[in-house]
Amino acid sequence: MLGDLQNPRWMYLKAILLIAVGLTASAILILDNPHWRTAALIAAAIWGFSRAYYFAFYVIQHYIDPSFKYAGLTAFMRYMWSKNR
Repeated sequence: MLGDLQNPRWMYLKAILLIAVGLTASAILILDNPHWRTAALIAAAIWGFSRAYYFAFYVIQHYIDPSFKYAGLTAFMRYMWSKNR
């Protein structure tokens, strides 16, 4: 099992690699289907997932349940599952 990432250099590298993956995937989709609608849908998907991620980690932790600290998306899913039961 991997530990927590704590070195800022590795964090920056991870961010750069994630951006590279997103840009590469978007470019391939647009090259595969060069239409304005494709670019708009990619932008909408990125915006929607970004807002959902913000909700999962910032809004819930700071406004809905400040006592719970999330470790990742699986912790968020367990939290949501337990709230619904």
